[in-house]
Amino acid sequence: MTKVLYAEDEMFLGKIVKESLESRGFNVVMEADGGKVFSAFQKENPDICILDIMMPNKDGFEVADEIRNVNEEVPIIFLTAKTQTEDVVKGLTIGGNDYIRKPFSMEELIARINNVLRNKPEAKPLSDMVNVGKFFFHINRQTLNDGNEERKLSFRETQLLKLLYENKDNIIDRKDILNLLWGNDSFFNSRNLDVYITKIRNYLKEDPSLEIITIKGIGYRFVVA
Repeated sequence: MTKVLYAEDEMFLGKIVKESLESRGFNVVMEADGGKVFSAFQKENPDICILDIMMPNKDGFEVADEIRNVNEEVPIIFLTAKTQTEDVVKGLTIGGNDYIRKPFSMEELIARINNVLRNKPEAKPLSDMVNVGKFFFHINRQTLNDGNEERKLSFRETQLLKLLYENKDNIIDRKDILNLLWGNDSFFNSRNLDVYITKIRNYLKEDPSLEIITIKGIGYRFVVA
């Protein structure tokens, strides 16, 4: 089911659009406060965003800019009463995929949603970027981003987190990690692994849904709730 993040402060219109989308099989998460939309984006990881421009606390342009700083792929449609050409240009320049002027018909909105989803680039392979809980893990860039701060990871930290993520919710043998990342399971390398596991746990501690569980005598299980 396609998940839609819908940001709209006109509650009557929002209710109509939300119910209409849901009747057509979409899963809709609605947020009326512009200042809370990015948090909803991080939490919900939607397939598409529909952003009203005129919202309290943050407008749709500001929200889109926040989203584009951490995700270049998710489609964004601006939905607004603004009609000036410069606003259309600004929205598309920020990274919007489409722009719908109010008033509009649901048929038009559905058609535009389906169009941008059809044209959405295929998901990038794990060698590039993945969502890890509330974090955006850019593997090639070796960074971990929570939407507010970007942390630069070392090569070894990146490879370890990538390996844990690839095997999430499964037990991965400690010796396998050592042989894959260090080349052997010597005592020195084993102590290094302990240090790096501690580092990764510390980096991820802001998201309680993520946990690296030690399976005594065997290895680790990376739980992504």
